[in-house]
Amino acid sequence: MKYAFIADLHSNIEALEAVLHHAAMHGVERRVFLGDLVGYGADPAAVVDRVAACLQDGDLAVMGNHDSAVCARERDAMNDEAQAAVLWTRGQLSAEQLSFLRDLPLILRQDDITCVHASAAEPGRWTYVFDGLAAMRSLEEAGTPWVFSGHVHDPTLFYAGRDGRLLPFLPSEGVAIPVPAHRQWLSIVGSCGQPRDLRPGARYALFDSDQQRLRFFRVPYDATVPAAKIRAAGLAERFALHLEGRA
Repeated sequence: MKYAFIADLHSNIEALEAVLHHAAMHGVERRVFLGDLVGYGADPAAVVDRVAACLQDGDLAVMGNHDSAVCARERDAMNDEAQAAVLWTRGQLSAEQLSFLRDLPLILRQDDITCVHASAAEPGRWTYVFDGLAAMRSLEEAGTPWVFSGHVHDPTLFYAGRDGRLLPFLPSEGVAIPVPAHRQWLSIVGSCGQPRDLRPGARYALFDSDQQRLRFFRVPYDATVPAAKIRAAGLAERFALHLEGRA
């Protein structure tokens, strides 16, 4: 089966639609949304409704820390700009949309694949998988050959070196990487809706479970549109600059 793993959408409907179209053109059979549907961007309702419709078609989704924060009434451990976006987002969503976010699971296992926003080790603590040690903890808890995660916005593939330690590999865009099931792999798929690497574009990963090959993509789209919406909504300027590749 061909899977599209899409993380950190962050209320960016233009980026999401670009990725969904790109995935369809590559024959994807199931989309998996790895959390943070909302936060930062100005189209939370449209993104939630689009993902909800995808789940009606058999796709999957897990909860991210921004999704959790929007549903909660207590202050989340975020900086002031992100917290302001959480409060703004909460006011844009209906009770039904908030309920949809609240009901998302923290972790899913599908065949030999684990899907989680942050780490499979205590997923509700929102641990960032920045290094091999954190990746190892997540893989050990998951117990599956493949783990797909978001939370960290830049794509990385962790694999076991000769000494058993997990090492990071920075993938090239569009290049197929063999990821055989006799080893364990942790893939951070990159952010669809809020890139952080000074380049515009919507990131996601495509996994062919039959061929056991993985590709990472950056899909071009007009990022000036969601950036303008962020500014019009009065959200933090840097959220718009990230989309434009200027921060």
